[in-house]
Amino acid sequence: MSELTAPTGREPELRAEPRDDGTPPRALVIGATGYLGGRLVPRLLEAGYTVRVLARHAPRVAAFEWGSRVEVVEGDAGETEAVARAVADVDVLYYLVHSMAAGKDFENTDRIAAQTVADAAAAASVARIVYLGGLHPDDAPLSAHLRSRVEVGEILLASGVPTLVLQAGVVIGSGSASFEMVRHLTDVLPYMPAPKWVRNHIQPIAVRDVLHYLLGAARVDATVNRAVDIGGPDVLRYGQMMNGYAVEAGLHQRAIAALPVLTPRLASHWVNLVTPIPRATARPLVESLQNECVMKDHDVDALIPPPAGGLTPYRRAVALALGRVQDDTIETSWQDAEVSGVPSDPLPSDPEWAGRMVFVDARSVTTSASPEQVWAVIAGIGGANGWYSSRLLWSIRGLMDRVVGGVGLARGRRSRAVLTAGDALDFWRVEAIEPGHLLRLRAEMKVPGLAWLEMRVSPDGDGARYEQRAVFFPKGLAGRLYWLGVLPFHGLIFPGMAARITAAAVASAPQPEPVAS
Repeated sequence: MSELTAPTGREPELRAEPRDDGTPPRALVIGATGYLGGRLVPRLLEAGYTVRVLARHAPRVAAFEWGSRVEVVEGDAGETEAVARAVADVDVLYYLVHSMAAGKDFENTDRIAAQTVADAAAAASVARIVYLGGLHPDDAPLSAHLRSRVEVGEILLASGVPTLVLQAGVVIGSGSASFEMVRHLTDVLPYMPAPKWVRNHIQPIAVRDVLHYLLGAARVDATVNRAVDIGGPDVLRYGQMMNGYAVEAGLHQRAIAALPVLTPRLASHWVNLVTPIPRATARPLVESLQNECVMKDHDVDALIPPPAGGLTPYRRAVALALGRVQDDTIETSWQDAEVSGVPSDPLPSDPEWAGRMVFVDARSVTTSASPEQVWAVIAGIGGANGWYSSRLLWSIRGLMDRVVGGVGLARGRRSRAVLTAGDALDFWRVEAIEPGHLLRLRAEMKVPGLAWLEMRVSPDGDGARYEQRAVFFPKGLAGRLYWLGVLPFHGLIFPGMAARITAAAVASAPQPEPVAS
């Protein structure tokens, strides 16, 4: 059974209930390109909903398999006009955004977005809001990120629109940040020095069960306006979660030592260096584990019955997630969330550079390989395939980025075979892709400026022309000094990269059969 063969709208209580005029109800998903939103949308469609999404970039939505089946309103959750357009004629609104890594002012950002959505939903007479918050104790200090999620839930509950806040703890599924943290810590470390929170009790929940509750929330009685806890059937210590993963992955049990000196800040640095999770994402995850996160009650059962086959045990959820990883069929990933502090706007067209300081490194190579063969190499770049130049130099650059809190190279790529707009690719993000012709990557590494890497291929006689361009818009003196500092690195990396990409394309060409004498 695959990871998400759980109820996806086929059960009667999860099917969309038609409007009074017999038409399908409309669901708005805010956060549709994120980890859970990207999985919820196709299940809403399957359940019979008409789906609209609010997203910053329509091309990112179009890259999903379901992208052509939804209506897209471009904008941000904090933009009043965009939200007003999005909530028009909506029956149920799913609010699945929170600023996991949105800088120091994230609490205010979350507050403004939640209030904007709450006000617009009330004005548009939306029938139901569904929000996924965080499982938390009532009698203990909360981390800033968890406190912000609680506040968002309170804002939505006070909107005047019936709201159901589902409060979940650690979500286990292929590509989830929580699962990836457990996976990489356990895979890499035979001995784990850990903060004292490894002894805290946690109630993890499988992603399939979160989706079950999200779908069921749309059908809850209109009088319900409250928060409820959701969780799986197992209550474990974090150390037990790691060793449960080890068993399912065929590894030896890990020795874990709880060290009181490891603060959340130090632990997030540790997670940043050992796993692909960048420090900005690791810290809220680590901070949320300082408290015991266990369901206080099971009131949710009276509102949304558990799945027909029961809730998924932790080790079963791990096994299903591992199957997705091994089969290269991860549906969505924590990587889908964009990194704060990097450009959100696309690379300006060349004429718009007039009057601006810009540095460019351009390379061009002609090859006997066909455009299709060159493109196959370009489309497979990054991750396990690397960057077709000095692995040592790329590794050093990735390590430098990790040390200063960036994503580094360990993030890899979600799929070995598929690359779409919006995908993370090591410390880049796919900004634009035109299959067979263009791949443009936007830097998400820590640099004093804005950077892009572009690869193009076009026919050239009987072969192809490969064009490669690195573009950097420096920010202040630091940006100019940075470019001068990396020029030697570029001189070693970029010429070899262009040459090896075209050489790999030539090597991939089928060889002629030997002619018998």
